[in-house]
Order: sequence, then structure tokens, then C-alpha cells
Amino acid sequence: MKVIAINGSARKGWNTHTLLEKALEGAQSAGAETEMVNLYDLNSKGCIGCLGCKLKTGGSVGKCVLKDDLTPVLSGLVECDAFILGSPIYMGEVTGELRKLIERLTFQYVSYDKERIPLYDKKIRTGFVFTTNCPENMYDTVGYTTKFEGYKQLFGSMFGECKNLAVSETWQIDDYDKYHMSMFDVPAKKQRREDVFPQDCQNAFDLGQWLVGK
Repeated sequence: MKVIAINGSARKGWNTHTLLEKALEGAQSAGAETEMVNLYDLNSKGCIGCLGCKLKTGGSVGKCVLKDDLTPVLSGLVECDAFILGSPIYMGEVTGELRKLIERLTFQYVSYDKERIPLYDKKIRTGFVFTTNCPENMYDTVGYTTKFEGYKQLFGSMFGECKNLAVSETWQIDDYDKYHMSMFDVPAKKQRREDVFPQDCQNAFDLGQWLVGK
């Protein structure tokens, strides 16, 4: 079994990347082969609306016809048995790099025929990891709950079951004194990193096992 993690964060070794690594560890513990893709290492575009994935001729139905560094990634996601996406939330949305992948991954399978026959014909488990600075009790107020549920429904309806893991009030940098970030209670954030983030990592590990069916 093959499980792929897509890291939509530019910051390797930090929250999103770490949680995805833990998810892959969980998948490995259940016997899966795993792979991590770091989107910020790639040169790519989002969907350009060419409709090449809807052409009646040429054999490209259900396939993004753009050729760049995302092309083999999309092929890998088609062939894998489960995958998990991860991103920090910037300005209320996943990163632009992850959004590009989501556009091209999902639109290629959207059918505009009257019959609406699905262009993705197998069911796999998928997961989403979201990392935020926002307290969890404000997710409804700032629209995060709706946003996260929207992605869950999109991937659940298109690929199969989807589970989310949202991690709040993350530790962002090693030295807050170097930056204009006085709004944060740094000791409290540091304590949360020590007390809560290990459980977040365990939840990610469990999510990885779930992807494999454990």
C-alpha cells in the first residue's frame, strides 16, 4: 500500500511538515510505503482553465494536460492508495502552492456531462492537516470551521472518506523578540507547544494509521 503526504508549507521542520511526518510514521507502522512531497520545492501553475481534461479526442479526459513539476505528483496521487494534504492557514486559506495542486487535482475529475459520471473511479481514504495560530474556540467566528468542512466534503465526495486534523495556536518561531509579534502570550504558546503539540502529533500518527485502514 502506498500513502503520499503533500506538504503545502514552505517551512520544513515546522508544524505542518512535522505533523505530516507523524502521519506517515503512522501509515508506516501499519505496513504502508510512504512518500512526502514538498510543494515549495516545485515549479508549477494552478489550473489555467484550458479544459484539456474535458476534450473528447486525444485521450486526455480526466487528466490535467499541463506539463510541469506537478505532473508526476498528480500521477502519483492517482495511483496511490491513500493521501494526506497539509497546510498552514494564511489569510484564511491554505497556501497558494497547495491551492494550485487542489485546483488541478480535483478539476480534472469534474464531469460536465449530463450523466455526471465520476471521472475518478476508485475510493480511497484522504486526510487534511490544517495548522493555525487561531484559538480553536474562534474557528466558527473566523470561518475556519466552514472552510475545513468544505475541504472535507470536497475530498470525501470525490475520492472517498476524508478526515481532518486542525491544530490551533501553533508555535511559530524560535525567538519572538526578534519580530513585531507582541500580541502573543509567548510563555503560554511555549507551554502549549510542550503540553499540547505532542498530542497533536499523536493525533496525526493515528490519522496516518486510519489512512491505511487501521
